[in-house]
Amino acid sequence: MAPGADQEYLSLERELTVLLRRARANQGEMAREVHPDLEPAAYGLLVRLDEYGRQRATELAGYIGVGKATMSRQLRALEDLGLVAREPDPADGRAWLVHLTDEGRTRVGLVREARRARYVSQLNHWDRREVAELARLLAQLNGVMER
Repeated sequence: MAPGADQEYLSLERELTVLLRRARANQGEMAREVHPDLEPAAYGLLVRLDEYGRQRATELAGYIGVGKATMSRQLRALEDLGLVAREPDPADGRAWLVHLTDEGRTRVGLVREARRARYVSQLNHWDRREVAELARLLAQLNGVMER
C-alpha cells in the first residue's frame, strides 16, 4: 500500500470496482431479458422512464451522463424495438417527450419485478433497515458523483 494512503478509501475503491463490474454484467442480462437486441446501456433509460414517466431527451442525457448524439442514437434504437415513443412537448413545440410504450412498460415491469425478487432472495438474511441504509448511502454516493 502506498505510504499515507487511507485504507478506508482503498477498500471503498476495491469494493466499488467489484460492484460496478457485477452491475455491468447484470445490466446486460436485464437488457437481454427486456429484448434480445437491447443494448445494456439502454436499460437504465427504460428504468428511468418507468419511474419518472415522460421526459425530454436532454433530461435523459443529463441523468445518464451522455451527449445529445449518443442519447438520440439510443432513443432511436429503443423506438425501433417498439419500447419507447416520442411525442411533441406541449410546453415547447420544438422539443419532444419520450415515454415507454405499453410493450416497453410491460417488459420493463417484468424484468424489474424479477430483479426485485432476486434481491429479496439474496438479501433475505439482512435486516430491512440495513437494506434501506444501503440504498440511502448509495443514493448519497450517486448524488456526490453527479457531473
